[in-house]
Amino acid sequence: MSTSLKIATFVGLAVLAGLGGWFYYVGSTMGVGWSGLSPIWLYVVGGAVIVGALGAVLMWLAFYSSRRGYDEPYDVNHPRRPKR
Repeated sequence: MSTSLKIATFVGLAVLAGLGGWFYYVGSTMGVGWSGLSPIWLYVVGGAVIVGALGAVLMWLAFYSSRRGYDEPYDVNHPRRPKR
């Protein structure tokens, strides 16, 4: 990895961290702040859990189908023999 790529990566991550801190600060000072979100935290956490579970299941299905050979193209010249 070249030095300029390392520097660019570090600068990009530093900018993202700075933006995250700024968003947190603005969110805490705008309107009623983070306390205004208390009625919807259950929905936010529930949605995050559901999206994470769906992503995990779809990733498992992708690996399962790949390992079982379901993703291989059919070869007309060498068809698979049925398992006995």
